Amino acid sequence: MPVNGTDTLQRFVFERAMVRGELVRLDETWREVRRRRDYPEAVRSSLGELTAASVLLAATLKFEGGALVLQIQGGHPVDLLVVECQANLSVRAMARWDGGLPALGPHPPLHELAGGGRCALTIDPGGGLTAYQGIVPLEGRTTAQVLERYMARSEQIGTLFSLAASDERAAGLLIQRLPESGGKPTPDADPDLWNRVGHLAATLTRAELLELPGRDILRRLFHDEDLRLFETMGVRFACRCSRERVAGLIRMVGVDEVRQALLDRDAIEVTCEFCGQRYDVSREEAERALADTRGKTPQRAITDGS
Repeated sequence: MPVNGTDTLQRFVFERAMVRGELVRLDETWREVRRRRDYPEAVRSSLGELTAASVLLAATLKFEGGALVLQIQGGHPVDLLVVECQANLSVRAMARWDGGLPALGPHPPLHELAGGGRCALTIDPGGGLTAYQGIVPLEGRTTAQVLERYMARSEQIGTLFSLAASDERAAGLLIQRLPESGGKPTPDADPDLWNRVGHLAATLTRAELLELPGRDILRRLFHDEDLRLFETMGVRFACRCSRERVAGLIRMVGVDEVRQALLDRDAIEVTCEFCGQRYDVSREEAERALADTRGKTPQRAITDGS
């Protein structure tokens, strides 16, 4: 697949240096996220940038069957921006906000959109292994700055981001400094490359990131550097919601709340916030979900008015 293909991630490394890079371009994937919910203009840019960033970060990990979840949470007027990227680079994303958006204008920076919030990164390796989560205060003005400071503070990894999103496309560039093997520099390493690459990456404009083919971006930025490209990887939108997961949500809510919801109706309507899929859960299905406690004492069955 060519480097300038749509919905692809291109990984590359700089030879003679412990520095790697990734370039992602999301067309149909991002449009699919947008089609699922009517996001205000003020929210779209930051959600698109986080969607691109989640793919870039997930591709730096070595895990199978797991997922990376990137969240900006607890802020105002947007209290949640969340993107989940699976190990196979399937993505879903959503945002939640209140009525304070109009005062911010059409393109507010992330620190105004989610003021007072936190940046959380959760890595679920899958296979029953323990998930890891890092949470730091929201530091920085733009999405790229927030994530760079998260990586420096929580992961102690030098990472640079360039991120952009329009109505039709989300795109991103990641440059990351790798730790030296055994704490010792590579014998033929280029000691100035990290600083040099950082200066070059900073010249990339939003318009270039959104409009230029991938190979043109890499050529413009790093034509004098010795790059090794890996095979590109496809990215797609996919939601993991299902009736089984809805049953798990019913169990988590608990019998009292579910009984209250069913006082004057025969089914509960549950809508996935990521994809908009609606699930109608009947009284009988809710009873089965609450009774499925995996070895624990079953909760009381739901009956009309009791």
